[in-house]
Amino acid sequence: MKNIKNLGRKFKALGNERRLRIIEVLLKHKKLAVGEISGKIQLSFRSTSRHLKVLESAGFVSWEQVGINVHYFIYSEAPKEFLDLVKKLI
Repeated sequence: MKNIKNLGRKFKALGNERRLRIIEVLLKHKKLAVGEISGKIQLSFRSTSRHLKVLESAGFVSWEQVGINVHYFIYSEAPKEFLDLVKKLI
């Protein structure tokens, strides 16, 4: 049952156009600050942050503090099968 919930969380995280756009941007640019991501996907800083938290919770992205900025990147242990599917579709 736990695996089913985890799988559902991953599909739900990828079931949103804006989150898919964030994944696409991070696949291209490797590591970006929240403000840079929000500019590239034309979404407010606050909304972008919320979407990033969903992606983090599902295990797709991670972050690091760099000075006053938070930089996000594709998590090294993100489920490869999901990322491969996203790459094929974008």
